[in-house]
Amino acid sequence: MAAVLLGLLLFAMQSPPLPSWPVSDGGPSSPPAAADNGTAGHANGTLQQLPQIIIIGVRKGGTRALIEMLSLHSAVAAAQNEVHFFDWESHFQRGLPWYLSQMPYALPHQLTVEKTPAYFTAGKVPRRIHQMNPDVKLLLILRDPTERVLSDYTQVFYNRLQKHKRYQPIESVLVKDGDINLGYKALNRSLYYLHMQNWLQYFPLDNIHVVDGDQLIRDPFPEMRKVERFLKLEPQINASNFYFNKTKGFYCLRDHGRERCLHDSKGRAHPHVAPAILQKLYQFFHEPNKKFFELVGRTFDWK
Repeated sequence: MAAVLLGLLLFAMQSPPLPSWPVSDGGPSSPPAAADNGTAGHANGTLQQLPQIIIIGVRKGGTRALIEMLSLHSAVAAAQNEVHFFDWESHFQRGLPWYLSQMPYALPHQLTVEKTPAYFTAGKVPRRIHQMNPDVKLLLILRDPTERVLSDYTQVFYNRLQKHKRYQPIESVLVKDGDINLGYKALNRSLYYLHMQNWLQYFPLDNIHVVDGDQLIRDPFPEMRKVERFLKLEPQINASNFYFNKTKGFYCLRDHGRERCLHDSKGRAHPHVAPAILQKLYQFFHEPNKKFFELVGRTFDWK
């Protein structure tokens, strides 16, 4: 009997302790632990953190292309989906812990970025972001306002087409009683100076980098080099990271031998618009564009 008890004791001493959490092939994992400093850590050394970079817009300006290109940099961790924390009340009421939970797991040296194009034109958003972090870096990507309006219409047109819903011809939404239809929301989104005035009440211009979305389409590398400088990132993104896809008609990405393009919904052809209506649009945006150029101290090649 004594021998049996001694054998059981020796076995217990030699058996390894059972882990308190499941073990995967990549090592131990445990539930994220919330912290008071805007981060949530994980056992594998990664952490969720509130974004130090936010792409604030604009809708149909090239935000998806921008965040995908920025993700080429090893020091950047990007949220995959539009979070809509600061502009949707149902999300904002959940508080910063919920917002933090939407961020990607990143290494300690990485910067986290999220993009929600609707932020730029939502009146409450600048103040709310400033309350979270007055030093956050903001990226605003803009296109020729007329081109942006046409892209806006094109997206809505295809969405309604896929859902078998009726749609209005573009002329009927752009023009009303012979004049530009000021009630068309897409026009308001292209009045950049109005929305920029709101942002500049809370953030100095040094915190906001305006990316030329038209130039990003034509030649992405120089624009991304400017973004790296603004974010004080070590230059990593190179011309070799981009190649022109003749089938799609725009640049795609190459990263460590892997090639990827944006979704087929990107780069859709705009509907034909009568030259007279286009001319009305160009005239309508002429003065608003001048006001925007004065605000940001830059000019853009917009018609």
